[in-house]
Amino acid sequence: MVYCPALYINKHILAPMVRVGTLPMRLLSLDYGADLVYSPEIVDKAIIGSERTVDEVTGTIRYIKDGRTVIQIDPREKHQLIFQLGTADPELALKAALCVKEDVAAIDVNCGCPKKFSIAGGMGAALLTVPDKLCSILTNLVEHVGLPVSCKIRLLESREDTLALCRRVAATGISALAVHCRTRDERPRHPAHWDELEPICQAIKNIPIIANGDFAHRDDIEKMRAKGNKHAACVSSIMYARSAMHNPSLFRQEGPLARRVVAIAYIQLARKVNNIFQNTKYTLMQMYEDTKSPEYQRLTSAKTMDAIW
Repeated sequence: MVYCPALYINKHILAPMVRVGTLPMRLLSLDYGADLVYSPEIVDKAIIGSERTVDEVTGTIRYIKDGRTVIQIDPREKHQLIFQLGTADPELALKAALCVKEDVAAIDVNCGCPKKFSIAGGMGAALLTVPDKLCSILTNLVEHVGLPVSCKIRLLESREDTLALCRRVAATGISALAVHCRTRDERPRHPAHWDELEPICQAIKNIPIIANGDFAHRDDIEKMRAKGNKHAACVSSIMYARSAMHNPSLFRQEGPLARRVVAIAYIQLARKVNNIFQNTKYTLMQMYEDTKSPEYQRLTSAKTMDAIW
């Protein structure tokens, strides 16, 4: 058992994001000042049986299975990368975590993703309604993986149910609990329920609580604390998703940079680590909220890395 709550205290964190949280985005976020970065959700069966290889050209580590890269990791991420695991089985979860443990700082169990590909296999937010299974997964990881373990949840329909779940998962020995302040059926257009943070922090005082949902600026939490906002003053760290996807330079202490500057920096990193074109293009398109801008229009027609900018 490795119990390491200090890893998650006073941190600005890049959230796990499907397709976006690949290596170039993680490295760029770290360059701009992120303290921790999460991988996208990797399903247990996808990583089990993969081959760990070192790419001599890029210096990165690739886990390859059936000729496909499951995850690419840069050695300099090792002490800041949280591997997010999609799983519905304690034994498969442990096997998957052991596959990557030498290249990551910690393991996180995804029990908040509401997307169909995740919940269809009993993973993600589906675990919120089967706490016995969720706790058995967490307990097995805590006792045997040899790394800090955390999990990321969403709110349940009632505060009482949410607090009961939080108490149960905290009792498994995890090192931190991340809370996306929306329910399973709510989407980004629905405001995050920050008022649910204080009761959770009051109920769970032995491990850090990471808040996620509608945080858009690096200094949001400091401003809220300065104003005595009780809903934010209790949390240990903040996790950024959509705001970081649009402009990861929000992690800079000096303030964010122009989006064009960030996009160019992203492209340079994508080229350096030989990121696949389709993923590079997709991630760049997420940076542009204005789909009518000239830059976005050029991106939509790009078909190669050379044409992407």
